[in-house]
Amino acid sequence: MEHDVTGVGPRTGTVVLAEIREQRLSVDEVLDAVQDPSCGGVTLFVGVVRDHDRGQDVDSLDYSVHPTAVARLVEVAEEVAGRSQAARLAAVHRSGHLGIGEIAVVVAASAPHRDAAFAACRDLIDTLKAEVPIWKHQHLGGGGTEWVGMP
Repeated sequence: MEHDVTGVGPRTGTVVLAEIREQRLSVDEVLDAVQDPSCGGVTLFVGVVRDHDRGQDVDSLDYSVHPTAVARLVEVAEEVAGRSQAARLAAVHRSGHLGIGEIAVVVAASAPHRDAAFAACRDLIDTLKAEVPIWKHQHLGGGGTEWVGMP
């Protein structure tokens, strides 16, 4: 399902999917969203919950989302679209409780050539992580907790 958040049909730099969900994420959905017959390069980044962080065991985590996070995600995706050579961009992030191995974020970019697809995908995930107000509350193996990504 295509979500054209820019208000126009597919074109260079179209953001086709930008959402935050409590439901499990589908890599296929994000990959399908960025498909374009003019694009020979499609890159995909999938972030999963790992069992450790900075030398500590992690049992699970919770993602908390600021009320402005979806709007900021759309803005970030549009900014990346405007400065990249990607034809189509998509990003979906989880919220709520996630266990080890669950998908936390899926980002994809398609472009006529692979270099542009790689660059746009990396720019999108890096900018999303730096600027979209989503915070991670990790539940550690020893029973403690810690917040990650708080301002």
